[in-house]
Amino acid sequence: MRQEKGAEIFYNDPMIPKLKPGRKHDFSLSSTPLSEEVLKSMDLVMILTDHSDYDYQWIVENAQLVLDTRNATKDVTVGREKIVKA
Repeated sequence: MRQEKGAEIFYNDPMIPKLKPGRKHDFSLSSTPLSEEVLKSMDLVMILTDHSDYDYQWIVENAQLVLDTRNATKDVTVGREKIVKA
């Protein structure tokens, strides 16, 4: 995993406040509240779920780079150059 190589991993999910240990990995992470400061401090923001609770335009505007695996940013109009689709 990336943590073993020195990466810091944070996540935000309104439905899952804390990650439970899995069979292979124990991330021991709690959901990090989103803020402009948090988003701007991240090298990469990954969208892995397309929750309707999120303002994806706001996320893109405040992130340096966004990897969108769910096409959640399809309606984003400003900052499209920061979006990578996967």
